[in-house]
Amino acid sequence: MTDPETPATGWVPESAEEESAEDDMPLSLRLSIADTLTLGNATCGFMAVYFTTTGILIPHLTGSGETGMARNSAATAVILMLLAAVFDLFDGIVARKLRSSPMGAELDNLSDLISFGLAPAYFVLVYGMVAVDADQKMSALAAIVVLLAVVLRLARFSCVTMKDGMFQGMPSPFGALTVVSIVLLELPFIPTLLAIIGVAWLMVSRVEYPKPRGVLAVAMLCWIIGAMGLLAAWAFDAPGGQLLLQTGCALQIAMAATIPLFATTRRANTFRHNRREARATSLR
Repeated sequence: MTDPETPATGWVPESAEEESAEDDMPLSLRLSIADTLTLGNATCGFMAVYFTTTGILIPHLTGSGETGMARNSAATAVILMLLAAVFDLFDGIVARKLRSSPMGAELDNLSDLISFGLAPAYFVLVYGMVAVDADQKMSALAAIVVLLAVVLRLARFSCVTMKDGMFQGMPSPFGALTVVSIVLLELPFIPTLLAIIGVAWLMVSRVEYPKPRGVLAVAMLCWIIGAMGLLAAWAFDAPGGQLLLQTGCALQIAMAATIPLFATTRRANTFRHNRREARATSLR
């Protein structure tokens, strides 16, 4: 018999076993808080595709729902994309404040591809199938352009080093929200198609966009919350909900068109300033 107060040889307390297993886990497999937020981003993107399919596409194909973009499902899908943008905003803030795992950057790119590449591209594809004046093949082409633009933009982001505080090309969350705003604005098909392709071009362009930090991050968060409210009002057919949604979509598109103009003007002014300084230096 063994002494009950004496641990048997080789026995390790359960808590010690768990701690040892955690210590033995490769660092690359440990999820940080920021990684958990990133996975929330991916989940929202997937659910946006789900609601677009079950609430808009399937009822249209089976003839069991209203024609056109079903309000509740379209609003839910876009709200999920907005929520994904919130997760994307906060995972970067948390990663800077606390820590991120070695696979944090890869998780972020993969999640962004789902939420801001696949989800909006699929939204455009379904729009081409359910809208009365849309052309399905052209809409499919526009959806592919959006998806490939996000793929190229994310790949370039991983390879190109930009100056601190700036993005090269329209950020994919901003681009995705602009694409769905163009669809929800319900413009004629050809202007809608051209505007979507224009946004895709901006995502792969060299136009500089400021990163959402500090006051800009707060402003972006407030804008996202406001957009969710507009979508909810539209979905529940609140008085003036349609007009409020159209106003919000128009403002999103206006921002997408205005920021490149400011960036181009700033770069031109910087170029002129550097040129004047170079001339002044050469004359001394």
